[in-house]
Amino acid sequence: MSALDIQGLLARLDVNRVHPGAWSGSQGWSSATDAREIAVKNPASGELIATVRAATPADYEDVISSAAAAAAHWRAVPAPKRGEAVRLLGEALRASKTDLGTLVSLENGKILAEGLGEVQEMIDIADFAVGQSRMLYGLTMHSERAEHRMYEQWHPLGVVGIISAFNFPVAVWAWNACLAVIGGNVAVWKPSPKTPLTAIAVQQLCNRVMKEARLPPIFQLFIDAGTELATRFVDDRRVALVSFTGSTGVGRQVGERLAARLGKSLLELGGNNAVIVDETANLDLAVPAIVFGAAGTAGQRCTSTRRVLVHTGRAAELENRLVHAYGQIRIGDPLEPGTLMGPLIDARAMEQFRSAVAAARAAGAELLYGGKVLAGPGNFVEPTLFRARNDWPIVQTETFAPILYVIPVQSLDEAIALQNNSAHGLSSALFTDRLQHAERYLSAAGSDCGIANINLGTSGAEIGGAFGGEKDTGGGRESGSDAWKTYMRRQTNTINWSRELPLAQGIEFKIS
Repeated sequence: MSALDIQGLLARLDVNRVHPGAWSGSQGWSSATDAREIAVKNPASGELIATVRAATPADYEDVISSAAAAAAHWRAVPAPKRGEAVRLLGEALRASKTDLGTLVSLENGKILAEGLGEVQEMIDIADFAVGQSRMLYGLTMHSERAEHRMYEQWHPLGVVGIISAFNFPVAVWAWNACLAVIGGNVAVWKPSPKTPLTAIAVQQLCNRVMKEARLPPIFQLFIDAGTELATRFVDDRRVALVSFTGSTGVGRQVGERLAARLGKSLLELGGNNAVIVDETANLDLAVPAIVFGAAGTAGQRCTSTRRVLVHTGRAAELENRLVHAYGQIRIGDPLEPGTLMGPLIDARAMEQFRSAVAAARAAGAELLYGGKVLAGPGNFVEPTLFRARNDWPIVQTETFAPILYVIPVQSLDEAIALQNNSAHGLSSALFTDRLQHAERYLSAAGSDCGIANINLGTSGAEIGGAFGGEKDTGGGRESGSDAWKTYMRRQTNTINWSRELPLAQGIEFKIS
């Protein structure tokens, strides 16, 4: 992509070559000129795309105080009207889908089909949230006391903080923000400093919607170049809930800090996701699902496939087919048609890839394909396939890179036990043509992950279902189903419409 094309793309999305990194409802875009600068580079070429001036402590205070003031107003707006605000945002995303999806691929390195798919995910959750705004249901309960009525209702929390990761630079924000605002909250976003341009572009879309619809500042943003403001964000009692997406190590710290102040947390952390291939599996389905799960987004998804537990009777055939498929993966510029795998995000990710390959070799893994860092500009590596053992420390380590371990097993029970013998519990899948195996896998004695699929891979969730996982994945749930409740507080109400004052459980307490 030429410099002129990039300049035109940024201009259409209202992103400047040197752009402020904070927007508040009180001050607009930050005017600070002495803030630390973040150089945003194209991971496919190493070329500078733009520079972002990070938020200052004063910017942060403007954002949070403005958000708290807006939340006090927004909570009084009827929920269907709040849904209308999200509908307008969805329309703005539709109009800018191509440009925003292209910027995702340019800045993040995922192929254009995935960049466009990520924006479509934003549109889908906006549509979902619009409908949900008319369905914030509570239950009615029968009281044990005569002439009493009991029910529950859901109220806004206030300010919802969203800390997102580079690998899904805009979709995860939308999962949280759209549900948060239809619940009557104001969303404050701290995106990854590795992908700030897409966040700025989305904030500009939000600004346009808020201005044209005369809405309060329900979407606000600050970009932290380090960790100082992010830590302040997590510790800030004005922020009722913090949704954090990232590594388990950092997520554990976030959860501990929030627990210390009794704040609410929503944690979406790592995954060491496995696909099980049993003796009846249809490999025409299994192979492309495994390859996309392992190599899609260059293995930089929390749902990426990292282990394949294959029945020994199918292992040789599966390995041969995977090696052949890996040879067909076209690596290169993510914006070029036909590219199937783009670069890793940065030099640190490259070093982690090298280290993991070396550790697998040292453990005794047999290299079946790949293993190399590619020469030339950009952060490109080969998709890599090892035959390995499940109990090796490197196999039990989540490496954010396209490394897949094939592990032969004797039975479904062994495969389930090995799959579940992981610190993480995010996504899982079984390929089988046997009904009993499918039902066994989905039973309480089967997969212990938050997501368990039959005859499709670990990667690529629809917004209709709740997304999240167990154990070291954090336990959070975002997106569909009843995940909207995460962003609200439950209140139980009892109304006594009698002329008496009976106590619950038949307690007598009389005064003269």
